[in-house]
Amino acid sequence: MLRDTGFTGAYAGVLVGVLGAFAWATGSPLVFPSLGPTAFLLARSRTGAVVAPRRVIGGHAVGVVAGLAAHWLVAPGVSLSVALAPFSTSVLRMAVAGGLSVAATSVGMLAADVNHPPACATTLIVSLGILPSPRTGAIILAAVTTLVGFHQLALRAWATFDAATSESMTIRS
Repeated sequence: MLRDTGFTGAYAGVLVGVLGAFAWATGSPLVFPSLGPTAFLLARSRTGAVVAPRRVIGGHAVGVVAGLAAHWLVAPGVSLSVALAPFSTSVLRMAVAGGLSVAATSVGMLAADVNHPPACATTLIVSLGILPSPRTGAIILAAVTTLVGFHQLALRAWATFDAATSESMTIRS
């Protein structure tokens, strides 16, 4: 149990760290809050429906599209900040955009069978004006695709290593 817990934590950190390295090298916002839960799911589940590439990438894609639509329809030019004026129309527009984006993301993920709960965080990141442009939406999807791609490569490497280790132990016996 402890070994698996430590591995899950370390591997989730490595997954985000890979994107951190790319972010550092490119100056692009390739690390954002919804990648944390996605990395955790990949590290914990490793395989299966919950982390199928189609679901992970598809869910975030739905979140980006819904977030962009909600932001640009309801709250263009508004961005989440620490200095929010109570009862302002800007805050109201952001709140409506956030609710609308989560509702649309939920419906879109269910309709497309790409359920990935962290995508609801992605849609808020976009709709609340944190990363609200088509360019940053594309960066989000590039980051998620890179995360999933690295995970798939790691799974193949582990499978190859396990096969080689098993074969080596069989030969010695």
